[in-house]
Amino acid sequence: MKQKKIILPVHSRGYHLITDIIENEVGEMLPQTGLLHLFIQHTSASIMINENFDPTVREDLESAFNDIVKEDMPYYRHTIEGSDDMPAHIKAAMIGTDVTIPVTNGKLNLGQWQGIFLCEFRNNAGNRKIIATIMG
Repeated sequence: MKQKKIILPVHSRGYHLITDIIENEVGEMLPQTGLLHLFIQHTSASIMINENFDPTVREDLESAFNDIVKEDMPYYRHTIEGSDDMPAHIKAAMIGTDVTIPVTNGKLNLGQWQGIFLCEFRNNAGNRKIIATIMG
C-alpha cells in the first residue's frame, strides 16, 4: 500500500475536472491491478466522479446544487465565515469526501465519459488537499 498527499491549485467556485492532476501525481505509483482511494481533507469541498465530456454538465450541477442548497437562509446558525460557508458544508455532506477507482493494467479504470472532479463550494477557497491511497 502507498499513500501520497496531493495539493491542488486554488480553484474558483464550481466543478473542476482534476483527472489529469490525479493521474500525474499517482500514475507511476499505480499497481497493475488494485484500487485508488481519494479522500479530500475538507468540509466545504467534495470530490466526485461524473461526466467529463460536456462542460455544461458542470454548469448544471452548480445551478442545481445552488437551487437545492440556498445561501442566506434565516435558519442557518453557522454564518461567521460568510454566506457561502454553511451551504458549502451541506453540499459537501451531500456529495461526499471520497471516491474509489479501480486500477487495471496500471491505469485508472474510469468509464469512457467519467472524470474526477473537485467540487469547490466556497467563493474564496484556498488550496485543497487530497490523500491518495493506492492498494494492490
